[in-house]
Amino acid sequence: MSTRQRTLLHAAPGALSGLVAGYAALAVAELAAVAVRPEAGPVTAVGGAAIDRTPAVVKDWAIRNFGTDDKLVLQLGILVVLAVFAMALGVLAQRLRRVASAGVLLFGAVGAWAATGRPDSPGALDAVPSVVGALVAAAVLYLLAGCPAASGRPWKAPSTASGMDRRGFVVGVAGVAAASTGIGFLGLRLNAAGTKQAAASRATVTLPPPDSAAPKLPRGADLKLPGLSPFTTANRDFYRVDTALTVPRVDVGTWKLRIHGKGVTRPLTVDFQELLARPLIERDITMTCVSNEVGGSYVGTARWLGVRLAQLLREAGVRPPSKGGPADQLLARSVDGMTIGTPVETVMDGRDALLAVGMNGEPLPFEHGFPVRMLVPGLFGYVSACKWLQDIELTTFDAYDAYWVKRDWAARAPIKTESRIDTPKPFASLTAGTVAVAGVAWAQHKGIDGVEVRVDGGDWQRAELAAEGPVDTWRQWWWRWPAKSGTHTLEVRATDRTGYTQTDKRARPVPDGASGWHSVVVTVT
Repeated sequence: MSTRQRTLLHAAPGALSGLVAGYAALAVAELAAVAVRPEAGPVTAVGGAAIDRTPAVVKDWAIRNFGTDDKLVLQLGILVVLAVFAMALGVLAQRLRRVASAGVLLFGAVGAWAATGRPDSPGALDAVPSVVGALVAAAVLYLLAGCPAASGRPWKAPSTASGMDRRGFVVGVAGVAAASTGIGFLGLRLNAAGTKQAAASRATVTLPPPDSAAPKLPRGADLKLPGLSPFTTANRDFYRVDTALTVPRVDVGTWKLRIHGKGVTRPLTVDFQELLARPLIERDITMTCVSNEVGGSYVGTARWLGVRLAQLLREAGVRPPSKGGPADQLLARSVDGMTIGTPVETVMDGRDALLAVGMNGEPLPFEHGFPVRMLVPGLFGYVSACKWLQDIELTTFDAYDAYWVKRDWAARAPIKTESRIDTPKPFASLTAGTVAVAGVAWAQHKGIDGVEVRVDGGDWQRAELAAEGPVDTWRQWWWRWPAKSGTHTLEVRATDRTGYTQTDKRARPVPDGASGWHSVVVTVT
């Protein structure tokens, strides 16, 4: 046996001890979180803290490479790191039991710090799951490391003195693992009970008919071409980009919204039923995420049902800055602590800014902000579309930087005029002849006036536009391309109703949205 193999064999029992102790910590913390709240669990808390401190360029990279799976990748990464450190502490415990156990407690302190430092943390109780889990893990590691079989002796050592110890160690490890599995499963089931209660409360919601229904879409607004995005995006296909590692499950029976702050002469607090009793409007609105790359998929259109936000603000006595109001920023807060700042002037300029309660004919899905989310047409979501909304404070941009502004994104972010080729797909193989090139273009609250396509840097050709829907929605387009053999590059650009034609200058999403012409390369045979 080589020296390396001997070293690994000696370290294996310690590494296993550490891994089992770490597993016990997570299981016990999950159960302890039942008495506090699921978001206080160490993996969720540490993951949230990591997201909060992630530079914008790294976040942009994660979304670009992992899409909506970025949170799952983060959680798996945290578990891998915890496993590695747990095994390292287990190996250390073979020689320094107390030091290694103290190291476990240090990890617990990090989890407690992360939990209590989250924006939505109610206080010191959020530290309980991490602390309890760390204490259990430290005890487990200390006891397992005390077994002679875990002290570094080879597994193939003579069994006369240590055979029982080895068997006892195996039994101990198996027992801790089994108990941890049961505890963790119980914690998951109990935490899921709260989720079921929230789901049951959503199931009781019956949305009233709108007082102002969405205008009927003109015939031809949806071209229904193969490969072209449908005019209305189904809820299951609608993009989701946010920082919530666990989707908040809000019980509609306890939800309330508070409107207060600078220039509010009549503070308001409304519950869900009071909100539904107000006049509701239904509108088709296209939303776009600032993280959307040129040609990206983080854009979609839905039929939203909600209350006019401007009307609520007027009831609270709010005036826009243009009429002497002292607040220029509407600061929306989510139940998970997210803050999103929106220009008051924009919200109150007559556009259909909503407190949305419905999406495509049903109550908002939990993933999209149930029970209430904010929505302001023409602004990127990170400055307008607070999900799981519970508080609106009137303040100023000078007095407060919202979550993303603190991370170097622009405070004001109107959506840029953009267009996208949906079909043919990049690197598609096509047959020579007439090919339908089609896609969507958007310039919310301005409208699309024209779309042009060109091939291999040649002259721009005007595409045919679908019938125009509401000004706050995207517009489909298509172009008949007489495709000839070879490899070709297709490019698209749009012109909005203000006369602005989108620039070819490429810009990344940070700080106020991507720009540039979308292009695809195809092969024609």
